This record gives sequence, C-alpha cells and structure tokens, in this order.
Amino acid sequence: MKRTRTELLYRDPSIAIEFNPMDGWMYVNWRGYQNKESVMAGCLKMLDIMKEIACYRILNDNTLVEGQWSSAAKWLADKWFPAMFEARLQQFAWVYSPSTFSRLSTDKTLKLANFPESIKVFDDIAQAKDWLRSQA
Repeated sequence: MKRTRTELLYRDPSIAIEFNPMDGWMYVNWRGYQNKESVMAGCLKMLDIMKEIACYRILNDNTLVEGQWSSAAKWLADKWFPAMFEARLQQFAWVYSPSTFSRLSTDKTLKLANFPESIKVFDDIAQAKDWLRSQA
C-alpha cells in the first residue's frame, strides 16, 4: 500500500490537522471525548488553516471520537459551516465515529446545516477518500 506523505500543520490533545499535498486536501483527525468548547476551538483552527493554506477540501475523521458533542451542533450549522463556505470550502467528507452518541451529534449538525450538498458522511475512511478524489 502506498503511503502518502502529509505535513502536520497543527496538533493538540483533541485534534490533529495535516495537509495531504498528493490529494490536495486537509486531513483533520479528531480524538477522544469532545465538548462544545473543544469542537469550537478545533473548528476555528481548521477554518484559519484552510484560509492560510488555501486548501478547500477537507477529510474530517471522527473515527477516534468518543461520546456526544451535540451541544456544538447549532453553532456548527449556524456559524461555522457558513463561515467555511464563505471562505470557499468545496468538499467536506465527514467520517463517522463508531460511537453511537458521536454519530447522533454528527447527524444533528447535518440536519441543521444549510449546505448538505457539499458535505458527505461516510462510515469508512476509504469511501470518504474515494469521494473526495472523484470530486477533484
């Protein structure tokens, strides 16, 4: 299997953000239990980095997320996603967590979001990568 070299752009205990130059997307790896504050901080960092490096395709991986974070859903839908699209977000591939509560938080966010056509949710990271590659 071919390993793609990525560049680490940011890391803290709950999130790591990398740039994948081969595929032209940001890879955002969330880890552990999240709450409204950690989600907001991570998402604002993602927005800043997206603008800074002018990369408008995101692979948002929640595979390692535990528990629910639905208290952030309204902020994500009403504030953050509109800001991302205003900053030229093109595709957002979102990989579900295996945690039922995290999945429900993702679904709540997407139900409230105004831009579902550019946001796709996947059970498997390989499917998310395939979709992003098909959009290039």
